[in-house]
Amino acid sequence: MKFAALRMFLLAGLCAGIGGGASAQDRAYLGKREDIGKKEYGTHCAICHGVDGKGHGAYKGFLKVAPADLTTIAKKNNGVFPVDRIYKVIDGREAVETHGPREMPIWGTELSIRAPGNRSDRPNDADEEDYARSRILAIIDYLFLLQVK
Repeated sequence: MKFAALRMFLLAGLCAGIGGGASAQDRAYLGKREDIGKKEYGTHCAICHGVDGKGHGAYKGFLKVAPADLTTIAKKNNGVFPVDRIYKVIDGREAVETHGPREMPIWGTELSIRAPGNRSDRPNDADEEDYARSRILAIIDYLFLLQVK
């Protein structure tokens, strides 16, 4: 009986040690992982809205209307970040005059929920809607982080 209790105690300690090591590895990985929202923002939004989201992107001089400062979305909305509205703007359901038609040159239908065709930069078994949705949500998450108080 004592041997079985000792064995269980050692097994529990070993499991805790392994779990602790994995947790440390996970923390180290998370510190180095790429921010997908930042990457997507850089690919699709920064050219007009700027790397910092303040509206000073490389295309600013070529546009008739200056790009919006995306860091003040919540501030202009009584301190509430309107996730649903931003989602609809990005996926094209809510038109933004300065963005032009849905087939906007910067991202076209790539972030549309019903993006056509197979894309080589995603897993073959990925559902198109889920893939587009996850990219949009990553951008929204990054925009939320950019908000000024």
